[in-house]
Amino acid sequence: MAANGLTHATWWQVVLYAAVVTHITIAGVTIFLHRSQAHRALELGPIPSHFFRFWLWMTTGMVTKEWVAIHRKHHAKCETEEDPHSPITRGIGTVMSRGAELYRAEAKVTETLSKYGHGTPDDWMERNVYTRHSAKGILLMLLINVALFGAIGVTIWAIQMAWIPFWAAGVVNGLGHYWGYRNFEAADASTNLSPWGIIIGGEELHNNHHTYPTSAKFSVKPFEFDIGWGYIRAMEMLGWAKVRKTAPQLQLGPLKPVADAKTLEAIIANRYEVMANYAKELRRACAGEVARVKAQGSSNSAWSNLRVAQRWLHRDVEKIPTDLLPQVESAVATSPVLQKLVTMREELRQLWTRTNVSAEQLVADLQDWCHRAESSGVAALREFSLQLRSARA
Repeated sequence: MAANGLTHATWWQVVLYAAVVTHITIAGVTIFLHRSQAHRALELGPIPSHFFRFWLWMTTGMVTKEWVAIHRKHHAKCETEEDPHSPITRGIGTVMSRGAELYRAEAKVTETLSKYGHGTPDDWMERNVYTRHSAKGILLMLLINVALFGAIGVTIWAIQMAWIPFWAAGVVNGLGHYWGYRNFEAADASTNLSPWGIIIGGEELHNNHHTYPTSAKFSVKPFEFDIGWGYIRAMEMLGWAKVRKTAPQLQLGPLKPVADAKTLEAIIANRYEVMANYAKELRRACAGEVARVKAQGSSNSAWSNLRVAQRWLHRDVEKIPTDLLPQVESAVATSPVLQKLVTMREELRQLWTRTNVSAEQLVADLQDWCHRAESSGVAALREFSLQLRSARA
């Protein structure tokens, strides 16, 4: 069965067209609006910049300054009452179903635009076409679709209009702070929805992004894939883009006799990765304790508490659900190894959370931490301390 219109396309050609045009829109949002404009993680040349601006005008009607300002405010006020679209304060149902409404409401706040919308395009096209006539772009898209495919073009257009409100305003802004896995203990509740960022252009890796917001690349683990980064690299090879920053990676060098100022600098610069590595040790220790209590035939409650601890113990205390906190604390109380790991985790975190201590004192504190870790009798702590003493900036 073929569609009407100029193309007389078959059903599979119509589906392919819809898939391609919606994916280009996703790419425009993640590469142009998000990574380039909002976070300045990369510079785009005039060809991709003008293309994405024109394409997003036709497929979303969004104004660059409005989108950028709202997103920057989201990062600045994340999960507070001032966050424009937080599921923590507004509820997951509200953000999922009314994400576009929240966006439109915040776009009318003059203070948001003036405070967070700086540095966005302000040329003749932006002022006189994209901003002044933002609704006419999506009307043009409707006319193009109908001309190409006839009546079915209206359906394609409807899908295009719903694509960003559903995936970006709903799924990323909603589920991306509600459900998924976390590589890093970022200050907010951001999560990675999937290790493979394809459907939403890499935005699925939301915890990675909130941890390193100015990175042009969202994937950080070997098993993760960010299709948006693939497009950026392709444009970079064509001379159409220049990456300004990517997430830091912890570098290891020769083992130092004692930790020094450079060691401290490397640890602080890579603190999220350091804590992610520490989290692995905590999970391994919990798994070992689970095996131990099973072998001893301990009560089901002891085993259950340890399983809960294995899931949550590596998180900051304020991030552990209050209804599960008693089980986590009970598991820790029955294990000297876990007690030591939890205590020293907090001491390690204080190296970058304390602001009223001199650099010299922090180096002394790090040296003391390493000494106590290596003499603790806990193999995981000793190995981790040796890794820290190998860190270099």
